[in-house]
Amino acid sequence: IGCAGSVWGVGTEHVRWLADRSLDRPVLIAGFTGWNDAGDAASSAMTTMIESWDADVLAEIDPEVFTDFATVRPQVRLDDERNRSIVWPTVGVWSASLPGTDVILMLGPEPALRWRLFSEQITGIAEHFGATMALSLGALLADVPHSRPVPLVGTASDPELIERFELQRSQYEGPTGIVGVIHDALHRSGLPTASLWAAVPGYASQVPSPKAAMALVDRACSMIGTPAPLSRLAGEAIDYDQKVASLIGDDDDMVEYLARLEQINDETEATEGDLTSAAPIDPDELMTEVEQFLRDQD
Repeated sequence: IGCAGSVWGVGTEHVRWLADRSLDRPVLIAGFTGWNDAGDAASSAMTTMIESWDADVLAEIDPEVFTDFATVRPQVRLDDERNRSIVWPTVGVWSASLPGTDVILMLGPEPALRWRLFSEQITGIAEHFGATMALSLGALLADVPHSRPVPLVGTASDPELIERFELQRSQYEGPTGIVGVIHDALHRSGLPTASLWAAVPGYASQVPSPKAAMALVDRACSMIGTPAPLSRLAGEAIDYDQKVASLIGDDDDMVEYLARLEQINDETEATEGDLTSAAPIDPDELMTEVEQFLRDQD
């Protein structure tokens, strides 16, 4: 396949390969920190899969060309001997062989520059390994209660994926982020793509949401046909509920607001049937939230 540190072909000139791997028709799963990571849900979901599956380091994308370091700053680290080193905000790539499928996992900060060139790197990786599908994870702030199952929206442009996984075809028009640009590049290359978005309570925007991360992991794993590693997130989700309840417990207005959200959620659930976190609650309304969220971005 090549040597670690080498460049493989056009479209991966900014990919630094760290290991040789042979993968069988893998699924590419990607998540980025930044505006599409409300409650750290998408990045937590990706981290959970990478760590739980003991994924092997495969490559990293050179941040120099794509990152505004004044916005996403490098970090200084000290080792045990107090020697300093710089940790750069790099998009990492891992791989794992799982029951049911091989996967390529991608996690890092949303690039600020040269999105089309960045998307070429992703497309080059997918084409090199013969990926059969790409799936992105994201999270947004919405008017949803933390005390109910996490609403998810799943979209795709490929009719077969839409039918197979009961996804929606997005009708959104307006500003987009790196996820939209990558999906367009992969779609133009002929790779079927899908996107999962979890809704995180806007009133708890500063609290990381393991519940939303767990919903993303569960749905993603059901789509790729492998068991979902949920045990760690399940324990954190209990602490999350308690933390958010404590946060709003002394605020009468917030308690009343939460009660209204719960009532709306319960009425919707009663109308549409018994839904779990693996299925979207009122998908049309939540898709409107996604579209408005994107329009509000600078």
